[in-house]
Amino acid sequence: MHHFGSTRSSVKYDHILQTPDTFVRCPLPGAVGVECIIHAAPQIGAHFTQMTAEFAAGGCLGPSPAQRFVYVLEESLAQSGFAYLPQGTAHALRASTVTRAAIIEKPYESLAGAPAPEVAVGEESAIDSSPLNGDDSLRVRSMMPDGTGYDFAVNTMTYDPGTALSMVEIHVMEHGLLMLEGGGIYRLGDNWYPVQAGDFIWMRAYCPQWFGALGKKPAKYLIYKDWRRHPLGG
Repeated sequence: MHHFGSTRSSVKYDHILQTPDTFVRCPLPGAVGVECIIHAAPQIGAHFTQMTAEFAAGGCLGPSPAQRFVYVLEESLAQSGFAYLPQGTAHALRASTVTRAAIIEKPYESLAGAPAPEVAVGEESAIDSSPLNGDDSLRVRSMMPDGTGYDFAVNTMTYDPGTALSMVEIHVMEHGLLMLEGGGIYRLGDNWYPVQAGDFIWMRAYCPQWFGALGKKPAKYLIYKDWRRHPLGG
């Protein structure tokens, strides 16, 4: 159906809302039987890349020039499995069945005296959730290992209906956010957006941000942030 140029997508200096009706698929080097939707990249000012990779049965995605985090969005047998692969790890991602995965890649920022990051593989559902700021209706699961050797974090956040962040956040961390379930209202800068499962949001550092869940079922998203590094580097 043609919507005569109408879309919920929006591109601003400090944020992007990208909705599925505007997704464009493209091939990547080393990808066979895989189409990629590039959501965030250096071309918009991001310091990381986030994409959705759509694998045909038998599809293969080659190694990354950066460290890589993979979260399975949809697979015929399972979902919510994840893996972290440090920069320089020899690997290839192969799908035995039709699969969709969120992939986050970031050039590694080393830190003097910090231990080298290690491969991590797990299942989100096996991780205990923690209430955010003591609010049991807003639950966080942290999937990246914690420690000085790791320079970014990836979490899922689940909001019961009617739950909202307790404050408008303005901070130095950059975000990539993929809505997984439900929906609500997101404030980005001075703009307010209805959002729903399938939408992607990029937030530049210091972009004012707030979310409130609406509807009759929980809202859940996957969120990236840079972490544990001094803003001046080194």
